[in-house]
Amino acid sequence: MANRFILNETAYFGCGARKELKNEIARRGFQKAFIVADKDLIRFGTVDLVTGELAGTAYEIFSEFKANPTVKNVKDGVAAFKRSGADFVIAIGGGSAIDTSKGIAIVANNPEFADVVSLEGVADTKNKCVPIIALPTTAGTAAEVTINYVITDEETGRKMVCVDPNDIPVLAIVDAELMATMPKGLTAATGMDALTHAIEGYITKGAWELSDMFELKAIELISANLRAATANGKDMTARENMALAQYVAGMAFSNVGLGCVHSMAHPLGARFDVAHGVANALLLPIVMEYNLPAAAEKYCQIAKAMGEDISGMSTEQGAKAAVEAVKKLSLDLNIPQTLREIGIPRDALAQLSKDAFADVCTGGNPREITEKDILGLYEKAY
Repeated sequence: MANRFILNETAYFGCGARKELKNEIARRGFQKAFIVADKDLIRFGTVDLVTGELAGTAYEIFSEFKANPTVKNVKDGVAAFKRSGADFVIAIGGGSAIDTSKGIAIVANNPEFADVVSLEGVADTKNKCVPIIALPTTAGTAAEVTINYVITDEETGRKMVCVDPNDIPVLAIVDAELMATMPKGLTAATGMDALTHAIEGYITKGAWELSDMFELKAIELISANLRAATANGKDMTARENMALAQYVAGMAFSNVGLGCVHSMAHPLGARFDVAHGVANALLLPIVMEYNLPAAAEKYCQIAKAMGEDISGMSTEQGAKAAVEAVKKLSLDLNIPQTLREIGIPRDALAQLSKDAFADVCTGGNPREITEKDILGLYEKAY
């Protein structure tokens, strides 16, 4: 079996990297931008940092989407894109903006998927999406480098995970200066999202040598920099390292898949609008404990990457050290530790378990799992 790896056509990194925008737009012959950015980033002036680099390129802004973007948001965005006369998309924001952009750009060039719901799973789109330039403002989702996006189906209350090589942005600009306005809570949650990507991508069934290399480096960078980035948002070294780490994690997990942390986090976002990073962070050590028998040796490598000294320990002890290191990081960042803390009703756990078991990420979990097992994990998290 061949292992496939898909990445952006071009990517820039570093503070001020957005200044490459005008050259790339000119080189590609783009004429008008359809900018997808949320209202907070417009209000905070983050979008101005990007539009100030467009060198006279015409643009329109679309900001009518939710933190967990919906089918309606995508449909509205497609209509707005068509009216705009734009020939490319600029996505500014975290996963919400970039995922919305992917949905819009895919449907715009593949109108047979206009219902959006048909994009769930691995959709057989024929055409590459409208060109997307993605500028992340959070160090977490890595949506700028992945072939995945997540859209909520309002009718069923489910998050649809869409996997499509045709949706990857042609250009990613990872500029830590765009992340400098992230508050502590968002920095912590998105950073734990990145750690979840790296750990799940490292132990998923599809992992192999190339993806392992990236995921271990991401774990190392996140462990060494997330506390500092959260404590002091102006620490640009920590910000840059986190920006790089989340991208590196995305390079790998996009190509090899994830696991049950994500399949359990998705319904929490769809049904209760829980922030994705918070859901992942809360669930990660609990699911790691469940998966330990299937990934103990890799857990030892995770422990080392997180700075733990496991010399003299047995494999099981080293693996448990990895779980404890994740728990400690989460506690240090003041991440909620139970579902009760974030307002999830206990009587919702059964439905959440059904949704999670049906999620596309479940198939990548390194240890076989049943719906009953998932319910037990939710109860443990409660």
